[in-house]
Amino acid sequence: MTGLVIFDNDGVLVDSERLANTILSELLTEAGAPYTFEETVRDFMGGSMASMRQKVEAQLRRPLPADLEDRYHQRLFDGFAHLRAVPGVEAVLDHLDARGVPYCLASSGTHRRIRTALTAVGFLDRFEGRIFSAEDVAHGKPAPDLFLHAAAEMEVKPADCLVIEDSPLGVAAAVAAGMKVFGYAGMTDPAKLVDADTVFHDMTALADLIDGA
Repeated sequence: MTGLVIFDNDGVLVDSERLANTILSELLTEAGAPYTFEETVRDFMGGSMASMRQKVEAQLRRPLPADLEDRYHQRLFDGFAHLRAVPGVEAVLDHLDARGVPYCLASSGTHRRIRTALTAVGFLDRFEGRIFSAEDVAHGKPAPDLFLHAAAEMEVKPADCLVIEDSPLGVAAAVAAGMKVFGYAGMTDPAKLVDADTVFHDMTALADLIDGA
């Protein structure tokens, strides 16, 4: 039986990936590093802003604007006024609550971003005290640090954890942490989630999948 379900945030709990990647591609292009929406999804979805900056600066061989992250988050938070939960995920949380299965959140986003998004969709109370960010660890996804940190804080062995992810970076992090992982192909090419134990396309199927894990 699963001892802990660890949810990614963007694209799994909140429907923010399209907005976030649109903004990022625009800002990178403005900074002289042309990226399409599809390319930002391919290269950066599921990762931290710090890892994005490191990769792009290595390509450019020069720094990105110092305020790029601030401008990114300002545009993102403005867009969060219209943010919605991923369809079907609230019923999954209700199911876990009813069965007494513990769950938490582990995201590459900053604590401010996570809390702003959860507040926008009405989920903050459900995760209060169980929110873990890449800001909390030395290395974000695809390193296992964030998931291992969440498991340790929740006092559950990694082998008893189930991670719900929608990005290749997140799947790789869960595998590296020795955890079972389900890949949600809501916006992600399922072929990029093949390292997950299970790939699913419809969030309404997740409760039954968790019960069978």
